[in-house]
Amino acid sequence: MGNDLIPPSDDDGVESVDLKSALEERYLAYALSTIMGRALPDVRDGLKPVHRRIVHAMRILKLDPNTGFKKCARIVGDVIGKFHPHGDQAVYDALVRLAQDFAQRYPLIDGQGNFGNVDGDNAAAYRYTEARMTEVSSYLLEGIDEDAVDFRLTYNEEDKEPIVLPGAFPNLLANGSAGIAVGMATNIPPHNAAELCDAAIHLIKFPNAGIDKLVDFVQGPDFPTGGIIVDDRESILEAYKTGRGGFRVRAKWEKEDTGRGGYQIIITEIPYQVQKSRLIEKIAELLLNRKLPLVGDVRDESAEDIRIVIEPKSRVVDPEILMESMFKLTELESRISLNMNVLSKGKVPKVMSLRDVLREWLEHRREVLVRRSKFRLGQIDRRLEILGGLLVAYLNIDEVIRIVRFEDEPKKTLISTFTLTDLQAESILNMRLRSLAKLEEFEIRSEHDKLSEEKAQIEGLLGSQDQQWAVLKNDIGEVKKKFGKDTKLGARRTQFGVAPEHDLDVIQEAMIEKEPVTIVLSQKGWIRAMKGHVADFATLAFKEGDKLLTCFHAETTDKVILFTTGGKFFTLGADKLPGGRGHGEPVRVMVDMDNDTDIIAAFKHDTSRKLLIASKAGNGFVVSEPDVIANTRKGKQVLNVKMPDEAALCTPASGDSLAVVGDNRKLLIFAIDTIPEMGRGKGVRLQKYKDGGVKDVRVFNNADGLTWKIQLLALIIVAWKSWLNMLANVHKRAALHQRAFLKMANLVVNT
Repeated sequence: MGNDLIPPSDDDGVESVDLKSALEERYLAYALSTIMGRALPDVRDGLKPVHRRIVHAMRILKLDPNTGFKKCARIVGDVIGKFHPHGDQAVYDALVRLAQDFAQRYPLIDGQGNFGNVDGDNAAAYRYTEARMTEVSSYLLEGIDEDAVDFRLTYNEEDKEPIVLPGAFPNLLANGSAGIAVGMATNIPPHNAAELCDAAIHLIKFPNAGIDKLVDFVQGPDFPTGGIIVDDRESILEAYKTGRGGFRVRAKWEKEDTGRGGYQIIITEIPYQVQKSRLIEKIAELLLNRKLPLVGDVRDESAEDIRIVIEPKSRVVDPEILMESMFKLTELESRISLNMNVLSKGKVPKVMSLRDVLREWLEHRREVLVRRSKFRLGQIDRRLEILGGLLVAYLNIDEVIRIVRFEDEPKKTLISTFTLTDLQAESILNMRLRSLAKLEEFEIRSEHDKLSEEKAQIEGLLGSQDQQWAVLKNDIGEVKKKFGKDTKLGARRTQFGVAPEHDLDVIQEAMIEKEPVTIVLSQKGWIRAMKGHVADFATLAFKEGDKLLTCFHAETTDKVILFTTGGKFFTLGADKLPGGRGHGEPVRVMVDMDNDTDIIAAFKHDTSRKLLIASKAGNGFVVSEPDVIANTRKGKQVLNVKMPDEAALCTPASGDSLAVVGDNRKLLIFAIDTIPEMGRGKGVRLQKYKDGGVKDVRVFNNADGLTWKIQLLALIIVAWKSWLNMLANVHKRAALHQRAFLKMANLVVNT
């Protein structure tokens, strides 16, 4: 909308604005607020604002790891009252997550009371639970009182809050993060802190180290609930290089013998963020729906540790195949995505690689070290200045006492008499008389020398980046030692493995209960699967005007192959077909067949078989049956045909010879090995026709001879035609009868 279309402002104070511009401005403000203030963590401390404010509020409340607990209601009240003007339940939910050892790899909060469980149960209300900080939080806050980070005013400008925490612990990758903003999202799985420290130390030694080297240290995520990562190194390396990817995580299981050849499967670890109760409900639901034919029962025997028991249906069931079927159908296998979309330097959202994240964390730690060193240097300078004044006071103690006792303005007199600074004079005046009288020159000079030595060290540190990185290396080494793999908290929980290679068809078959069925297909394309093997096909009923095209016996685990006049093959699962009650359903509902095509053949899939397919024009070739399997509704084009030609025949290619007969009633026999075996194409010419096309083909063994099924009526008519031809040579009148009958006979034979 142009400005010339905006009506002028009214006299009553109503201001007219351009709707498009207003929406853009306001939505952009909302998007920025969501991205920076809610959804994306800061790469430096790995925290979102709400988490940072919770930890900061607990620091103010002095809830250190070695102190007592306080009610969560008190903590939530301080957070929303001073720092985070949002709902109390949202703040409490964030606090609860920081205390859950199954959600956080290294919890920031030590909770006392009901903080939920892996079954998905909610925590108790905040008036019942209590909390304090853990040592991880202490590391994140280390040096915050030493000008390590910048502070800003809170929302009501009554207090100040840190923009970012000092972050001596690699929290972003160690605990991970997840969030959805406007137009972007983040999802970072947790990792092992000791491995992150090793990678960071290596990056300090070799600043240009590649990600392939860093992955030698950080091999993959380390989830608090354990599990097994079954991805290969190449995919993991690619994910860490680009900052995007995913990890396949499987439950940890073992086979437990129950005696007499029986066994049961025990699941001791489940994938990250999977609710145990929902997982068991899903398995039970699949059992009721007969989707897990190899499983007999499932039960939960968990107490403090996870113990899910799965009983096989029989002792002969292969446990590997059973578990593969469960991995495909349940959340026992889960994919954890990686999207390292974070706020770089707290301002710019971008997707970062593993190296970039570690590099920026190290730069932040160096900046914190420099700021803390400068703060300490300022304290030392102040103390040295004070000590200089105290030494003057010691050397002139009687005069100092006289000035303090009798002078009207002792501060000015001290400054002018002994050439002191304002701070030195103020320090002398603030001392108690007893302390002033007990001043000793040795103690003053000893402290002065120590501080001077420390000052020189700090100045050297500030002037050398190499020294700064050396100090950081030692600090990170201390963190690694505190959370090393030999500690209970730091020991790696998620292991690495390789998914066993199994035939997909075998696994697919294991997920279907095997039952006999009879597949019935009508000429108009209605299909159904009747229970059991029907013996008498003559009893089958069809819609009016429809009749049987083909019928065969199969199992629910079989695949049904359809071949159409368009040269396409379609694949249907026998277990997915409609039941035998009624007339079934149209095949066109299940697959995407063209309207101008019809079904030529339908049969049960046999992986060891080969097929001979041919078009009406007489072109064809041999194809292996596994090559005709279609994985989508659109089918698989195998025989290439163009109008007016169309696919006409599909027969098993079991034999060494091929017989082809056309509409011209000419028979051609030749060796089948002259026909090429192809996966797709037009094929070769089987027989050439001037008019009409191929009528039928037969594949046979030459040693057994060729047999052809001919209806008795057609055989009698052919014999009658031969007899009439003989009579035509005898009598002219018989020829008239012959011509009339031949028309009728040809009609019958063609039919």
